[in-house]
Amino acid sequence: MGKKTYLLSIVVLLVISLPIFGSKTEIEESTSDTVISSTSENNIKESQGTQKNDEENSAEKIANLVIQLGIIIIAAKFGGMLFSKIKMPSVLGELCTGIIIGPYLLGKLHLPGFPHGIFPIANGAAVSPELYAISQIASVILLFISGMETDLSLFLKYSVVGSVIGLSGALVSFLVGAYSTLLLAPIFFPTVVLEGGIMNPTCLFMGVLTTATSVGITARIFSDNHKMDSHEGVTILAAAVIDDVLGIILLAIIVGIVGNQQTGSTVNINWGKIGLIGLKAFGVWLGATVLGLLLAKYISKFLKWFKSITTFSIMAVALAFLLSGFFEKQGLAMIIGAYVMGLTISKTDLSFVIQDNLHTIYNFLVPIFFVVMGMMVNVSTLLQPKVLIFGGIFTIFAIVAKIIGCGFPALFANFNMMGALRIGMGMVPRGEVALIIAGIGIASNVLTQDFFSIAILMTLLTTLIPPPILALIINLPIKGIRKETKEIEATTIEYNFASKDIREVVSEKIVEEFKNERCFISRVYLDDIVYRIRRNDMSVSLFCTDDKITISCDKSDAVYVKNIIFEAFLSIYNMFEHMKDLSKPEEMKKELTKNEAPARLEFNILNILHKENIILELKGSTKEEIIRELVEKLDVPDEDRKEEIFNAVMEREALSSTGMEDEIAIPHGKINADINISVVLGFKKEGVDFNSIDGRPSKIFVLLVSPTDSSTPHIQVLSSISNILSNPDARKELIAAVSIDQVWDSLVRFSKK
Repeated sequence: MGKKTYLLSIVVLLVISLPIFGSKTEIEESTSDTVISSTSENNIKESQGTQKNDEENSAEKIANLVIQLGIIIIAAKFGGMLFSKIKMPSVLGELCTGIIIGPYLLGKLHLPGFPHGIFPIANGAAVSPELYAISQIASVILLFISGMETDLSLFLKYSVVGSVIGLSGALVSFLVGAYSTLLLAPIFFPTVVLEGGIMNPTCLFMGVLTTATSVGITARIFSDNHKMDSHEGVTILAAAVIDDVLGIILLAIIVGIVGNQQTGSTVNINWGKIGLIGLKAFGVWLGATVLGLLLAKYISKFLKWFKSITTFSIMAVALAFLLSGFFEKQGLAMIIGAYVMGLTISKTDLSFVIQDNLHTIYNFLVPIFFVVMGMMVNVSTLLQPKVLIFGGIFTIFAIVAKIIGCGFPALFANFNMMGALRIGMGMVPRGEVALIIAGIGIASNVLTQDFFSIAILMTLLTTLIPPPILALIINLPIKGIRKETKEIEATTIEYNFASKDIREVVSEKIVEEFKNERCFISRVYLDDIVYRIRRNDMSVSLFCTDDKITISCDKSDAVYVKNIIFEAFLSIYNMFEHMKDLSKPEEMKKELTKNEAPARLEFNILNILHKENIILELKGSTKEEIIRELVEKLDVPDEDRKEEIFNAVMEREALSSTGMEDEIAIPHGKINADINISVVLGFKKEGVDFNSIDGRPSKIFVLLVSPTDSSTPHIQVLSSISNILSNPDARKELIAAVSIDQVWDSLVRFSKK
């Protein structure tokens, strides 16, 4: 036995022996302490019971939280999709979803296992502390990514005009929001006393949440109408940077001021103290921002040290959490720290790739935040006439404030009235930041349910009203500037291709060449394919539409980018030259209908083929006539769409005839349209020349049409067709069939073999 083990054994024996070898006095005292011991035992049992109950309560809380999160995520996605379908921001769908499933509507319904509802009001709060904590983490992620999306180079390029417009818009909106609250509150809420005038915490919060601009909504409208590079579009983006920064600074100052005031008591305005608070808030924000931008390259090197993109993306989030916590400890809002860290990383070449890698986390967490914000809205309060009227008037003030505050300075920057109106209207939409500020306000008891509901209503209306108006006025054939100016713009390189397939090959090769040059690539999730390419200070955007590639870059990088493209084209050319020797399409086609064993299929042709789409005797006598007849059988009421399908199938035929061996032809094609995958089966017993492999006329024709969406099982359908028709008995029965029912029965029987 080792020395350590021996000593340990002695210690254990001594501990066990202590009760036995106690002194006489202790033994006697133990008799007199029997009642106390009994009481202690009862206390221990009670504490153990309490502990057990706490554990059970904790387990139940966790189970409830998991169920709540599941419901929130599913509901958020449905709400977001619904609003996206009607061309509205998905964030509004998530917010409205929260209102519907919240504790003031469906959330309070009694259900089995949930006697108080799935989302009950707990201790006077609309959501549980656990759920609220998760929503706050989501807000940190939201502002962190918003900071990374801030284009500082664009701001510097248009800094003068953008600064003036952004500064004016933020200050006018703040003053209008604060003073309108001070003016309207006594009229609609006589019992509410806003002591201290505009310096009252409620007025301050209502003012600062009107400064926020959801430039993402505006940018999408300009982008959809191909006006993103217009004078108004570029100016709005630049002004939005200043607008966001000023909003963050104002929030920092106001959170500091409110933290030193007692809500509900007499507000003594100490301007000296307020000045110090503002100076501290501004100093902390400015210091952290400047330090972050100075250290951006070192932070980039630190993150790259982890090599894995996933790992350094997670480390970036960790840094955002650390800075958010630091700001909270300094009496400022967490989201300010998150924004500053995002702003810091936006200066690195990792910005786009981190955004891309955090896309899934963003889509998972951020909708939870918006749903939780909606759940905190008391519907009965929101629908009160005084809240609706107050909210409507407040919204009008908020809209006018942005139009005047941002539009008026634009008149002195070469914009005419139309240009100023476009800029003002483009800065009107509120969104994410306004909701976060409102959430901070109600969580800190600065905003009551009435004012929180007014803030939500203002956010909804200012997001719903401007988009259609803005889309209308930016498409008017009226210039927005007084005189044309010569601007320094990025160089644009365009390439057109014969088809989307060729474009896809070329774009993938170009992206691969950039990767070989150690550039960071990220794909932006829009309707079209957009790649953001970064390396040190170089930034390149690659846009892919159906049959065109557009590359945008700085003029100083144009030669380098063109060399990359040349290498990509040369590589593709060499690849195709090599493929000519290796690929023999006619021989490969022979193998498509020859199966040595039944194919393993995940798709059955009968899932999409209907009896109505079977033609027992085709009338056409040429390939073109047969295809035309098959297309006409499709359930497509639009004649133009049928013509588009016909052309797509004939284009495919021009590449290589779909006439196979054994009297089979499978004409097929894809179109860029929202259609269902469709199949038409037809027969021509005499046969038609279809340029088949074996030279025999084709008698069985299967038309397959599908959308270009890659998720459509186009190849699976072709494989399912080949699996049936590769059986000679199936072909004989199908050609010999005298009724559609016989054809169907044969298909059913042979599809199971």
